[in-house]
Amino acid sequence: MVESNTTDTESGQGTPPSGSDKDFQAPAFEKVPDGAAAGGPSAEPDIDVILDVPVTLSLEVGRAKMSVGELLRLNQGAVVELDRKAGDPLDVLVNGALVARGELVVVNDKFGIRLTEVVSQAKKGQAVA
Repeated sequence: MVESNTTDTESGQGTPPSGSDKDFQAPAFEKVPDGAAAGGPSAEPDIDVILDVPVTLSLEVGRAKMSVGELLRLNQGAVVELDRKAGDPLDVLVNGALVARGELVVVNDKFGIRLTEVVSQAKKGQAVA
C-alpha cells in the first residue's frame, strides 16, 4: 500500500505536509493612515531624501544638422552655423530635460549662466528635441 502526502491544490482542500504550518508566518504590515494612500493631506513628501542625488547640468548654445559626409569633412578652423542667433538665450538642461533659459556671463575667468526664465511646470521635464 502506498500513501500519498500531497495536497489537493485545485480544490484548496487537503492538509499540508506535517511541520510546514509551523514554518509559515504571516507578514506584519504597518497600518497606513486614511488618506495617505490617496495622497491626502497627511502624505507630505520628504524632499530631504533627494537633496544629495547628483544630476548633470548642461547648457545648449544651439544645434546644427548635417550629414555624416559633411561631419567627416570638418577640420580644424571649420565654422558650424547653429540654429540660434547671437544673443538668444541658452537652454539649461538637467539630465537632458529643459528646466530654464539664460544668458552667458563670465565669473572669475570662467563661464557661467544668468537665468532669465525658469520653464513652466507644464513644460518642465520634457526632453529637448
